[in-house]
Amino acid sequence: MYHKKRIVISLKDKISLNKLPSHLAVIMDGNGRWAKSKGKFRVFGHKNGVKSVREITEGCAELGIKYLTLYAFSTENWNRPKTEVSALMNLLVDTIGKELKTLTENNIKLKTIGDISKLPDNTRNALLDCIENTKDNTRMTLILALNYSSRWELVEATKSIAQKVNDGELSPENIDENTVNAHLSTAGIPDPELMIRTSGELRISNYLLWQLAYSELYFTDVMWPDFSKEHLYEALIDFQKRERRFGQTSDQISINS
Repeated sequence: MYHKKRIVISLKDKISLNKLPSHLAVIMDGNGRWAKSKGKFRVFGHKNGVKSVREITEGCAELGIKYLTLYAFSTENWNRPKTEVSALMNLLVDTIGKELKTLTENNIKLKTIGDISKLPDNTRNALLDCIENTKDNTRMTLILALNYSSRWELVEATKSIAQKVNDGELSPENIDENTVNAHLSTAGIPDPELMIRTSGELRISNYLLWQLAYSELYFTDVMWPDFSKEHLYEALIDFQKRERRFGQTSDQISINS
């Protein structure tokens, strides 16, 4: 008797590689609720969320997406129970140590945005070591938003610009969008064309407020620990079906394309 092989068709085959976003931003949400639904502590969800980080990073690199920014820890997250924050920091150190070899082998550069000076010493040192060891990698840049808040970022940018005006290095009338861009944590990095948030929440939670001005937003009910490459492909296919007009009409887009 012959058994037919089951052919599994991936959504990856439906993605147009010439219409990929160069920069994808993600709010990894739902770890705690995912764990609670299984009768586990919240940390269990964060540990399982690491597998999704690995899978989505790999999926983006395979497709050719150049920048992936993950919202890993916000300034507001310090208000969570101390045991959870401590476990998150230890998990971060452990994960970075384990993934350094993988990042290097896959030619992926690690960067961070946010005020990492406030992180515990061992967490910060592990980050800086990984950043240094991957700084020459060119395939993709993985950006971790750690102790990050977009309002904090905008305040810091404003202070820097104000200081240059005060020092006579910059005239107020010469301040424009490019000036602000140059003073953000993401200076030199293109704005995200697509932002994905998992777990069903419909907000951007103080994340890349300036940079997301014209980004396409994609919300899914899937919890982060369950978010797989196929879910990533689904989001990218949805993105590629959208018409990005940037204030123009559909007719203008058709004429210029």
